[in-house]
Amino acid sequence: MNSQVSRILVCIPAFNEAKNIAEVITKSKKYADGIIVYDDGSTDETYEIAKSAGATVIRNPENKGYGVAIRSLFQAAKEQDADFMVTLDSDGQHNPDQIPQLMEPLLKQGFDLVIGSRFLNSNDKEKVPRYRSFGIKTITKLTQAASYGGITDSQSGFRAYNKNALSKINLFEDGMTVSIEILLRAKEKNLLATEVPITIKYDIEDTSTHNPITHGIGVLYSVVQFVSLRHPLAFYGIPGIAFLGVAAFFLRNALHLFSTTGYVSTNMILISVGIAVVGVVLLATAAIVYTLIALLKGKIKYS
Repeated sequence: MNSQVSRILVCIPAFNEAKNIAEVITKSKKYADGIIVYDDGSTDETYEIAKSAGATVIRNPENKGYGVAIRSLFQAAKEQDADFMVTLDSDGQHNPDQIPQLMEPLLKQGFDLVIGSRFLNSNDKEKVPRYRSFGIKTITKLTQAASYGGITDSQSGFRAYNKNALSKINLFEDGMTVSIEILLRAKEKNLLATEVPITIKYDIEDTSTHNPITHGIGVLYSVVQFVSLRHPLAFYGIPGIAFLGVAAFFLRNALHLFSTTGYVSTNMILISVGIAVVGVVLLATAAIVYTLIALLKGKIKYS
């Protein structure tokens, strides 16, 4: 690898992967100028084996989560002034020999972020267990609404970034939802992203698993949180107007009933008032959040 042309770092988050980490590092060396492993509180020999295999190892004494690992690797790549960073899993599911496929759109087509997708190739798609495929596709659909509409694999950890992406993506999530956060942040910064087909191995023992329901809820929360902050007027304002419309409907019916029969419908009035309060609160929230974000972005300045 000619470091004068570009400096490529392969960054690997790891937790108790003593069985697989050496092979992943050895294969990745062929395509990198440096290997960084983030040992997230492993209790086995992951640290020692990764060091022996020639990787620079960042060791955390406690297990902090995937998001912390990825965030730390982003920071390490920035500090080492990497031109490109490739991330892949440490359990052997990703094939390091496919790193050149991820690098090509960065090097030749001007993309900032490349995602390795297991759903672009029909043969690779068929290898994905059905329960995983359903969960990944569901989460991806949610992610598409707030980021890149054409992505097929929002959960893939096999990705490549150029220096522009590294400088503009700032992360905060600690857990698995960091995969989604990266896409949301990248879209917000107008980074160019694409996907390339990759093959995933599912016949590996002791691969990490996550509760799909808990993970799905976490992803949904992240997407909702991001959209609410990025488009507060639409997120809060439109429902607020809708609530006020419903409140006006109930109030109109109550007034019509009173004018025709003289009967005061306390229930309709209370419902109308309650819904109107919710609508006003939502509109006020929209205005407050929009103003705060505008101030933070410098769109509104004090005179």
